[in-house]
Amino acid sequence: MKIGVISDTHDNIPVIKKIFKHFEDAGIRNVIHLGDIISPFVFKFIREVYTGNLYAVFGNNDGEKLFLKEMAKKFNVALYKAPHILKLNGKTIAMMHEPLFIEELSRLEAFDVVAFGHTHEVVSKKIGKTLLINPGEACGYLTGRSTYVELDLDTLEVNLEELNERS
Repeated sequence: MKIGVISDTHDNIPVIKKIFKHFEDAGIRNVIHLGDIISPFVFKFIREVYTGNLYAVFGNNDGEKLFLKEMAKKFNVALYKAPHILKLNGKTIAMMHEPLFIEELSRLEAFDVVAFGHTHEVVSKKIGKTLLINPGEACGYLTGRSTYVELDLDTLEVNLEELNERS
């Protein structure tokens, strides 16, 4: 089963729509968002192009938490305080925005995946049996790259995707 992994969208609506449309078109029915969604209206734009399950955690820049929660509920998005432990397809995923104790959590081997955002840098490495992953920044504001991941939960194979100018 493939899932989408995205972080740090920072209200870049055109990019958000392109990435979530890709997930929809690819038949990816579960996406995790690792924080810094920013505005509560983002869920409306996601739901215009994506009908699958969306699991998200708050990021450090998500200031309007009460309205984000209300809009998440309205648009059928599971929104959690980080860190959050998600079980999908028999795998245990630790979801967080800020990379708190990520190496230590990975070494515990209590999780199949430890996923984080915040740094805007792509990370994909195995520590023991645990995959440590950061999909980078979807917004493209700091690095100039709009990146996200397709993750195969059966094999823990990571496919880094990047939007280009023609996407």
